[in-house]
Amino acid sequence: MSGRVLVVDDSEVIRQLIRVNLELEGFEVVTAADGAECLEVVRRVKPDVVTLDVMMPRLDGLRTAARLRAAPGTSGLPIAIVSACTPADLDLGAAAGVDGYLGKPFDPADLVALVRRLMTRGRESDGFRPERTERTDRG
Repeated sequence: MSGRVLVVDDSEVIRQLIRVNLELEGFEVVTAADGAECLEVVRRVKPDVVTLDVMMPRLDGLRTAARLRAAPGTSGLPIAIVSACTPADLDLGAAAGVDGYLGKPFDPADLVALVRRLMTRGRESDGFRPERTERTDRG
């Protein structure tokens, strides 16, 4: 399966890590450094899935997700939070309409699996059910 993923994170290292892992699986990857840039890029590149960090300058991931959900052209776009999330962040993400979660640090296989699931759901145009993918072996 291939598709276009917009990766949004203020850390260049994390953006590149996610990019490499997704490109190795055949995905096209576009990146943005924060939520404000994401809102500009999303209209241009029309991604199939967006991954968002929570803590970013200018516009954080949760407010970015809420804005994507509120806009007619992106209201059904699959969104995953890829961040070191607190339980409060997860609750706020669910309220903002986030479709999946992956805690940092993450296993690259979990990242690829989450993006694939969200991409499949987006293509099927089914209603989304939030899912959480978190590593428990953080040692």
